[in-house]
Amino acid sequence: MPTDLVRNKRNAMNFYDMAFNQNKPEEAIEKFAGAGYKQHNPKVPDGKQGFIDYFNKLAKEYPGKHVVFKRIIAEGDFVVFHCYQTWPGDKDWASIDIFRCDENGKVIEHWDVLQEIPDTSANENTMF
Repeated sequence: MPTDLVRNKRNAMNFYDMAFNQNKPEEAIEKFAGAGYKQHNPKVPDGKQGFIDYFNKLAKEYPGKHVVFKRIIAEGDFVVFHCYQTWPGDKDWASIDIFRCDENGKVIEHWDVLQEIPDTSANENTMF
């Protein structure tokens, strides 16, 4: 089982890095997605083509967008990222992304939650 967790973490990270940072969503889907792809973000259409179209649109609207993986946690068939997202011309965001992998370690489902990183904080702690 630990080998599967390592594989799932690696595949999910490569999937997201390829789509988000490298602007290659088609290749990400081809290499790292399973037979189907279910999306829970209400702004992203369901399915593989919806994912591809959304990330191609983001690449045009936000050139230079970038995600940094701060934490990666895996349990069972789930992989969770805690990320720092930079969107040139917009705000920076903290995100939690949850991926579910199939028995082969391929990404088949995604949820996310985003929180704007504020200019000031009521405490000295960072969001990361």
